[in-house]
Amino acid sequence: MKKVLLFCLQFFLFVIVYFAGSLFPILHLQRVLSTTPTATRIFIADGLVFTLVFYVLILLVELLTKRLRSAGMVTTLALLFAIGFGFFMKFGFLTRSAF
Repeated sequence: MKKVLLFCLQFFLFVIVYFAGSLFPILHLQRVLSTTPTATRIFIADGLVFTLVFYVLILLVELLTKRLRSAGMVTTLALLFAIGFGFFMKFGFLTRSAF
């Protein structure tokens, strides 16, 4: 039960960090995916980078508290589910119209 609660908490934290990083691009890491005469499709990677940095920080804390073996897999699964959910919800994808 404790691992399920830890998974849910970390999942929501990762999703919030991913969403906030995509909404407020501080690093301005942008990649143009496609260009048409009417619109340009862009991916803003700031949220993904912040989520991965947050993941590494959590793993470091788990390593220092010697809980990496028991909680590391839960953290990794929460990260993968959060990134999958973020791509499904299209966090970071932006369409700029020419008009």
